[in-house]
Amino acid sequence: MSEPIVVAGAENLPERVPVEVAVGVLVERDADGREGRFLLTSRPAGKVYAGFWEFPGGKLEPGETVEQALRRELIEEIGITIGAVHPWRELVMDYPHARVRLNFCKVFDWTGEFEMREAQAMAWQTLPVEVEPVLPGTIPVLRWFAEERGHAGPTHRETPAG
Repeated sequence: MSEPIVVAGAENLPERVPVEVAVGVLVERDADGREGRFLLTSRPAGKVYAGFWEFPGGKLEPGETVEQALRRELIEEIGITIGAVHPWRELVMDYPHARVRLNFCKVFDWTGEFEMREAQAMAWQTLPVEVEPVLPGTIPVLRWFAEERGHAGPTHRETPAG
């Protein structure tokens, strides 16, 4: 797994201990094992950044590993049981409400029917993603996909500030 990336722009924020978050990057593979579409879900109403698109997951509970948290969160949020968890990358994000360490894990196998248990939306996407707005912590993942897949051009639609 790569070293965590700390996003710039946090110079004026007090030092904060990051909240550990497990993030599932669910990816479909073709018969030859090539990675294809990936799953994004929208943040539910009532949560910070409601309506923004992200990869599903959530905070680690005390004593949980990233894998344990990811398994629990994906059952709770989207109703699926995942197979093998492949730790991929880490990213530290400073949001105004919290500093989070996002532990991204690729998941290629799951069972069960997708059920959006927090009234969120889901969308299978390729590059460039069509859903918007995209959560800031998701944008680096789209860039990593672009690097891995040799994708040139934008990875997502730019959302106008305002």
